[in-house]
Amino acid sequence: MSDGALSQDEIDALLGGVDSSLLGGTGPGGGGGADGDRKALEDFLGSTVGALSSNLAMMTGAQVTLNKPSLETTGRDAFLQKLPETVTAVKADFTSGFPGDHIFIMGEDTAKKIAALMNKEENIELDDMAMSVIGEVVSQLTGTQITSLTDKTGNKNIAVMSPEAANVPKAVAALPGSDFIAASYDIDLGDGAVYPLWEIFGSQTAGEITAALGGGASAPQAASGPAMNMGAMPGMGAPNMAMPAMMPGMMTGMTGASPANVQSVQFPGLSSQSTPQEQGNIGLIMDVYMEMTVELGRTRKLIKEILGMGEGTIIELDKLAGEPVDILVNHKLIAKGEVVVIDENFGVRVTEIVSPMERMSEMG
Repeated sequence: MSDGALSQDEIDALLGGVDSSLLGGTGPGGGGGADGDRKALEDFLGSTVGALSSNLAMMTGAQVTLNKPSLETTGRDAFLQKLPETVTAVKADFTSGFPGDHIFIMGEDTAKKIAALMNKEENIELDDMAMSVIGEVVSQLTGTQITSLTDKTGNKNIAVMSPEAANVPKAVAALPGSDFIAASYDIDLGDGAVYPLWEIFGSQTAGEITAALGGGASAPQAASGPAMNMGAMPGMGAPNMAMPAMMPGMMTGMTGASPANVQSVQFPGLSSQSTPQEQGNIGLIMDVYMEMTVELGRTRKLIKEILGMGEGTIIELDKLAGEPVDILVNHKLIAKGEVVVIDENFGVRVTEIVSPMERMSEMG
């Protein structure tokens, strides 16, 4: 029987700001501890891998297999030792429902493979466009997880921020400062190779999710009205039990009055047409200037080659003669076109409009 003293793990957790319910002891409300929490979250994530694999296959056009993840409680320093020197980190924090840290981490090879399959290109660079594509992929994955999590917990307020992807040295990846839950997946993207992917949950977020799934301490419930003190009522156990305030109609119903008239709600059909108010809001920015550039091509050079350039040096670009040029707005690719001459000036005739969303819709 415990004498009430804290264990060393619990003391370390308190000093580090970690939720003690994720450690070996039981959290408030009795239930599960770290092993139980990890098992509930692990089972939930494992139940979604089939849908995630299907979504990845649809987006990439490849035969994708995502395995069930294994979970561990770890810290920043220990986790960084498992990563390659450069990683693609996608921040997709929960903003409501279970707010807190939520990050996807993958190696450069994984990010390049996914972006190449999405763009139908080989030898792709992890530029802004590739990061946008990776962000769209993670957006689809988190959307699938939120749908399943809503079904299992009944919480309809779950949402994440728009995923932000960046290719960075692992030391600057935005990992939680305290201990966190790391889910480790292996992905087969159709070429037989195994690509690692990690999903990070902040300790508080992981604890609240697992509690809602029934794997830990009961999640705090939002109050629906003033609490009623039941301690003074005869025949009721557990004094000071809080109950939601009853509305007058509910009290009438309890005394034998006729039941309330319940009718179904008819919702209007979804439409992609913009409303007059939306059009008005768009009109507010119609006179804002944006930088548009046309890119003839790119290349990469060693520093010694750049320093050795002089007048007359010919730089070979990565585009063939006659190939469409890229049209960029604020350095984001939006279209392709062909170069024309207008009087004495160069111009470009748009031949193709491109965007990550259009490419995804075509593959669907």
